[in-house]
Amino acid sequence: MSREVGEKLLARIKWWEEYCARNGAAMDNDPSAGNKVGGLTTILEKSLGAVAKGGTTNLVEVYEYAQRIDAKGFVFMDSPGYDPMSATDQVASGANLICFTTGRGSAYGCAPSLKLATNTALWERQEEDMNINCGGVIDGTASIEQLGEQIFQMMLDCASGVASKSELHGYGQSEFVPWQVGVVT
Repeated sequence: MSREVGEKLLARIKWWEEYCARNGAAMDNDPSAGNKVGGLTTILEKSLGAVAKGGTTNLVEVYEYAQRIDAKGFVFMDSPGYDPMSATDQVASGANLICFTTGRGSAYGCAPSLKLATNTALWERQEEDMNINCGGVIDGTASIEQLGEQIFQMMLDCASGVASKSELHGYGQSEFVPWQVGVVT
């Protein structure tokens, strides 16, 4: 990451620290009820999981919510973790396909959206709504490379007109939830 990009990221964090201080909120507040059931104790823990999903590619740019993305590569956007708001900002920023990981079974569908079940138990409960079972990595029935190839192929298929499960079920097109700035988990 360049110094300029690092400073942009630190500026976003500082803005949130100041915002939370002004409004009596905490940066590591409680996550949603579903996240708590899943074992998280703070929103900070959830954020660390999001960082881990980013992989090892260098961060190339930092954006504010719904700002048009023009950089190529791994970028950060200041966005809430609430699924409908997060996906809305991605679409507003120019995304035309979303790969959405879920461990608890979010029903959000912002089509076209490929839903990736992070564990096999979720896949078995909601196969009709999930596009790929990524739990095979944990179960030992699939490698990261195999799942990566499967996800990439499904992205190509979806971008070429094959409907995602959200599209097949007919939901997602009217799910538009802009963020009213506030502390949202």
